[in-house]
Parts: sequence; C-alpha cells; structure tokens
Amino acid sequence: MAARAGRPFFYTDQMLDEAQFRRESDQALEALKQAIIAAEDEGAGFEFEDNNGVMNILFENGSSKFVVTPNTPVRQVWISAQATSFKLEWSGDRREFVLPKTGEALIPLTQRLLREHLGDDSITLS
Repeated sequence: MAARAGRPFFYTDQMLDEAQFRRESDQALEALKQAIIAAEDEGAGFEFEDNNGVMNILFENGSSKFVVTPNTPVRQVWISAQATSFKLEWSGDRREFVLPKTGEALIPLTQRLLREHLGDDSITLS
C-alpha cells in the first residue's frame, strides 16, 4: 500500500465537513442497503433492519448481528461485526469509504464479513 508522509494512500488531508460527510455516507449506506436487501431476498441466511440510519443484519440462527452506522463526529462509517469494530474512512482519491488496514471498500468488506460469518462464499453484494 503506497503511503504519503507515513499515511495510507487513501487518507485525506482535509476531513469532510459535516454536510459532505452526511451526503457521502448516505449514498454509501443506501448502496449497501440495496445490496444487502437483494442478498437477503435470495435467502442468504440473514435479515436486514434499518432503524433511523442504523443498519442491523440479524442472523437466522440468532447467534449475533452486524451493525453498520455512520459516525459523524469522526467522519467514519463503522461496522460492528465478529466482536470487532471496523472503522472506514473516506478516501478522496477513491471517492468511497475504505478500511485503512486493508483498503477494502464498504460493500466488499461487508460481503467478506458475511461470507466469513455464515461460511458461505456464494453470498454476493453488488
């Protein structure tokens, strides 16, 4: 992963202002929501709920849930899954929210987490 002054390549020198963050996170979360609903409709083993901007993915076996939410004060999108908090940051270069550690964007990361949790590589979010 290329770095600029010791920071990951997708780090933005200027944080999005609140209005920009809300606009970008709303778009990203709506795209994720539509992808999750489509996978849910195909019987992927989970249910989706949207509660005032907090997205919950509930698993049929009742074992756990994933929570996806914007965190406006720090301008990140958070995914709570598999006893871990994944904090995605805005990439100005890529024009999407990405996980700094791996460079994964929101939808591919969520897809990977769902596949790992359910042990089902056929789950596709697109």
